[in-house]
Amino acid sequence: MVETAQVTMMAETAQVTSSIPEALHRGPNELPFVSFGDGVKLQLLQVDIEGGLWIVRTRFEPGVTVQRHKHTGEVYAVTFSGAWKYLEYPDTINRAGSYLYEPAGSIHTLTTDVEGVTEVMDTWFAIRGANLNLNEAGEVESMVDAGSILQHYYEECAKAGLPKPAVIGG
Repeated sequence: MVETAQVTMMAETAQVTSSIPEALHRGPNELPFVSFGDGVKLQLLQVDIEGGLWIVRTRFEPGVTVQRHKHTGEVYAVTFSGAWKYLEYPDTINRAGSYLYEPAGSIHTLTTDVEGVTEVMDTWFAIRGANLNLNEAGEVESMVDAGSILQHYYEECAKAGLPKPAVIGG
């Protein structure tokens, strides 16, 4: 009787574990960094085009300022090295170990022009929705979302002669 119960329990456990989705992993050298403008490198870790999610790791040289933009969804950021801030909030400086949450609808201008900082800024961003890049009049000039960032990433890898990377969700 005990043997039958153990066999039944083992079979049930095997059935449950076989239906659990497998975790996906990418090592630090599996996904290359590619150019994303002057002084900016980008590593695309994951995309969910239907869900509007894109997760990137970025490296900005000191002194880089990106175009003012609006987020249509939330953004989460963790800084590993260097420093950065928004021109609109000059007293809030993100440094190594910082975490930042941006609500949907936020508008700002990211810069790594932080006094005394000479180290490359290395930050992980999880972005929902699109970045709407704004001109001086506040009008949308261009847009970046999960689909366009995936296309850009694949194109830059191809230009560099690299194989198509195994982006999660790509």
